[in-house]
Amino acid sequence: MKQPASSEVDRAAGERTLLDRTFKISLTLKGLDGVLELIGGVLLLLVSPAQLGAVARFLTQHELSQDPNDLIANALVHYSGTLTASASLFGAVYLLLHGLVKVVLVWAVLRDKFWAYPWMVAFLLVFIAYQGYQLVVGFTIGMLLLTAFDIFIVWLTMHEYRAHKARHAQAQLR
Repeated sequence: MKQPASSEVDRAAGERTLLDRTFKISLTLKGLDGVLELIGGVLLLLVSPAQLGAVARFLTQHELSQDPNDLIANALVHYSGTLTASASLFGAVYLLLHGLVKVVLVWAVLRDKFWAYPWMVAFLLVFIAYQGYQLVVGFTIGMLLLTAFDIFIVWLTMHEYRAHKARHAQAQLR
């Protein structure tokens, strides 16, 4: 059997290292996003809708004094003013559960737990489907970028899962 040339092995190892780093960085970003969701969920539990409205008004007052038609500042004031206690509780529970699942799965995948790879893919596919629905209902660039990032992470996770399976199968043959 012909052995691959040294440059081919070096190139494959370099691509593997770059892909591994990209995977780990992407997962770390996803994990940090999960931590931020946990913090947001806790804040929604601790801060009343009226307090959130007051904070939104305080944070946007300077911008609105400069530009009373500022779309983002007006939307923030509007939505914070219409937030109900039940919507705040729903948002808190959603963020806490979503953030917790994300942090646990990212931690497990980064620790190379074999069981976590399919769960990570399934979890992200459910949210990609939901995000796709949100894009159809009301397109935003932010949602499009989040969906593209999640699709990229699914691809990377599947790639790593297959490599993990191949390494495990090779180890079993030895």
